[in-house]
Amino acid sequence: MRTLKDVPCGETVKVVKLVGTGPVKRRIMDMGITKGVDVYVRKVAPLGDPIEVTVRGYELSVRKADAEMIQID
Repeated sequence: MRTLKDVPCGETVKVVKLVGTGPVKRRIMDMGITKGVDVYVRKVAPLGDPIEVTVRGYELSVRKADAEMIQID
């Protein structure tokens, strides 16, 4: 299964599942990243951290460790 970390810039993907638990999963969900939502990857930093995305019209930065917990289709 692919994760958000593997997505190149300029692609839009759909979230299938959040794998994290506890406060990490809560932080991801508080950003509006939930199952079924579309995520557009705007920019990836040179070393891959952070990943800048657009979710529900909001521009967010996601840490690489958090992006590994977001499975996409």
